[in-house]
Amino acid sequence: MSIKQNPRRAGHGCYEGTLPDFRNLGVVLRILLLVNGLALVGGLIRNREWVLLGDELLEMAVCVEFPLILSVAALFLLRTPLQRLPYPLGLAGTGAVVLGVVVVVVQSLLAPLGYGGVLRPLFWSLVTAACVLTYFHLRGAAQAPVLAEARLLALTARIRPHFLFNSLNGVLGVLRSNPRRAEEGLEELADLFRALMQDNRELVPLADEIVLCERYLNLERLRLGDRLEVVWQRDAAADESLVPPLFLQPLVENAVYHGIEPGAGPGRVSILIARRGPEVIIEIANPVLDAERHHAGNRMAVDNIRERLMLFYDLEAALDTEQTGDAYRVRIRLPFRSER
Repeated sequence: MSIKQNPRRAGHGCYEGTLPDFRNLGVVLRILLLVNGLALVGGLIRNREWVLLGDELLEMAVCVEFPLILSVAALFLLRTPLQRLPYPLGLAGTGAVVLGVVVVVVQSLLAPLGYGGVLRPLFWSLVTAACVLTYFHLRGAAQAPVLAEARLLALTARIRPHFLFNSLNGVLGVLRSNPRRAEEGLEELADLFRALMQDNRELVPLADEIVLCERYLNLERLRLGDRLEVVWQRDAAADESLVPPLFLQPLVENAVYHGIEPGAGPGRVSILIARRGPEVIIEIANPVLDAERHHAGNRMAVDNIRERLMLFYDLEAALDTEQTGDAYRVRIRLPFRSER
């Protein structure tokens, strides 16, 4: 379940409810499994003779799968207008879409095959849709406190004391020798903290995340100087993709903190951002230094981002890590989305 599937006031004592994201792979899979599971249970209850169960399942497949697939396709196409409606109207609209699809399928496909009238399929379709929507509502209500806590943890995790301390030290270090650069550093620090304080429930363009990372890296260069080398490989086609706010900067900070700061010499952080078909691929690589001391902190930061990605994208996103030789890599796969 994504953050956008959850109430705007999650964690404030009231779950208002929102429709599931019918374009989310995890939601679609759950709908298919739930409906087929309910149909299977219904078939077993209606016919307890195992000899005739095969015929029952075949008939059930004909009567259920066509309306189910077409209903999922219709909800996929109508996801945006349905989600813009108030929750009660959205539920009614979803039910109307399902019933409309069932009427069309029964009259145009099943009636010529002799599968009877419309009232019975309409009734069971309405019951099934109510069960599925109730499941998603209960799931959202159960996850609302977790999502609220995750947002709070994500916010507090970003404002790391060592980052603020190091940034201010970097500004103080150039205050006398280069007052203009110190002023720019304070402006960048203010911009960064302004972004940290903003509402983090809505997706933002990836280009904004990249700008934020560049500001952060400029601050780190104040204290690390030539020790910090950053190599960007950017695909402009990925810039408009909508991503969770402030998910990239903590990973870049993690790479600097664990891969550059502990060492005495220069180090390189490589950042690859590319669009590959319907997906956006992001890879961040840094040197491995003193793995024994930094492994736990590294894993904690990565696990935090992985959990946030799961909350936003469900099964559509993945975050993997690997250590090969003297390099540590974080690889993220996200769906390309250009509409909110």
